[in-house]
Amino acid sequence: MDLKQILGDLNRESFITLLSKLIGESKFVQNNPPELTPEEDRVGNHVLDVLQPYSTSNGGGGPLIINHVSYVKGRGNIIVEYPGSDDKGKILSFVGCHMDVVTANPDDWDFDPFSLSIDGDKLRGRGTTDCLGHVALVTELMRRLGETKPKLRSTVVAVFIANEENSTIPGIGVDALVKDGLLNKLKQGPLYWIDTADKQPCVGTGGMISWTIKATGKLFHSGLAHKAINPMELLMESLKEIQLRFYRDFPPHPKEQLYGFATPSTMKPTQWSYPGGGVNQIPAECTISGDVRLTPFYDINDVTKKLHEYIDDINANIENLDSRGPVSKYILPDENLRGKLTLSFGEAPMSGVACNLDSRGFHVLCNATKEVVGHVKPYSITGSLPLIRELQDEGFDVQTAGYGLMATYHAKNEYCLFSDMCQGFQVFISIISQLENDG
Repeated sequence: MDLKQILGDLNRESFITLLSKLIGESKFVQNNPPELTPEEDRVGNHVLDVLQPYSTSNGGGGPLIINHVSYVKGRGNIIVEYPGSDDKGKILSFVGCHMDVVTANPDDWDFDPFSLSIDGDKLRGRGTTDCLGHVALVTELMRRLGETKPKLRSTVVAVFIANEENSTIPGIGVDALVKDGLLNKLKQGPLYWIDTADKQPCVGTGGMISWTIKATGKLFHSGLAHKAINPMELLMESLKEIQLRFYRDFPPHPKEQLYGFATPSTMKPTQWSYPGGGVNQIPAECTISGDVRLTPFYDINDVTKKLHEYIDDINANIENLDSRGPVSKYILPDENLRGKLTLSFGEAPMSGVACNLDSRGFHVLCNATKEVVGHVKPYSITGSLPLIRELQDEGFDVQTAGYGLMATYHAKNEYCLFSDMCQGFQVFISIISQLENDG
């Protein structure tokens, strides 16, 4: 059976019609709570409208088995199954197509982010690359399977999800589906998480820890610096020491080169704040926030433990910390005052993932990519993807790929290329065909 001949190419008219509807909902699925909480059903309803004629329920003609699962009103998940003929055959799944988007300010864009516009090969709008373009792409795959009804031994499953990243309400998406056992059968074959970019296998992602360090000193006039404890100097010197210790304890890992990570683990500041005051006033406190991006060969819990140890040691030996100038100090013995550091963490740490490079799912993805794109070059990033490490720990063979553009991922003036989505469609067909031929 020539599945490529049966399913054909990605239908431009059908794909763009659906994508236009999805991007038209992007304003209402921005994810930045508590100000903006996505209503994923606005996107999901369009997916259901396309697939319903091929559903086994609600008057459809089959063969698709569709399950709309909601844990929070308006924020549903959709599981679509094209059943194979062999009950003991492989199951391959396309998961990770989340139905929300990051925020967009129309004033900063050169075009309306909340409606699809077309410029030659470019399909422009918020969500075209991440991740509504993938929602439309996988929907089209399932539509064509439902329409043409090829005789497959393998079962093909698509899962469109409510995104839990940034969510103030846990248990609404993939983690809830796994907890309820609704995805257990997907352990019988590769699970392709379709949420990255640039058409190549993404074989590794980073863990993330957001941290805040507050320095408390003593407020005083800057002309009498010897009577102050300058929290800015304390925090700058402390952060330098903390970073030196971090890079000593978590150096570049030998496996990072194998997986193609562009950077090793990093710890760095990204925000600085203080209560305000005159330029002639040394403040009483200041705060630096930042993150750790951790390659998946280190344990997140080991890092948080070490950060606490660094802070405790500096506080206990603060008089030994480097200072800046002859009157810069972090203790005032006559007043029994000591500067102090306080460490806190933001949202729950997220672990990175290293995909199994020996799995059949990985080799199939590489073969499909080389066949369709012309070359294969797996890569890894210390950006983070939610939930996939948890899926891997639960026993799923998670592989990741995507067909948007990394250059416009979460960026203003976001767009994808229709030609890239066409190649993604053919990669999916090749994956199905290879697994069918496994025997």
